[in-house]
Amino acid sequence: LALKRMAVRKDYRGLGIATALGRAALDFGRQRGCRAVVLNTLMLQQEARALYERLGFRRHRRYVLPTIYGRLANCTVTVYRYELPGRP
Repeated sequence: LALKRMAVRKDYRGLGIATALGRAALDFGRQRGCRAVVLNTLMLQQEARALYERLGFRRHRRYVLPTIYGRLANCTVTVYRYELPGRP
């Protein structure tokens, strides 16, 4: 299962909404028999990275965006993975 574009409007942050959305995504994957939930985030998204790690996601790998801008700016993407229990 790939999680894409999870966001909470700035004036609603700090209320636990993102945590609830993240947990709902993990539950969704579990209920459908997925082995893992995977997501990508940019190096600049520090709050998002902290949230994912609090939820139990682990850094899977990192890479620089394969574009001219990505290489020039050293724009790093971190891939996070959450292994769902109960799967081989």
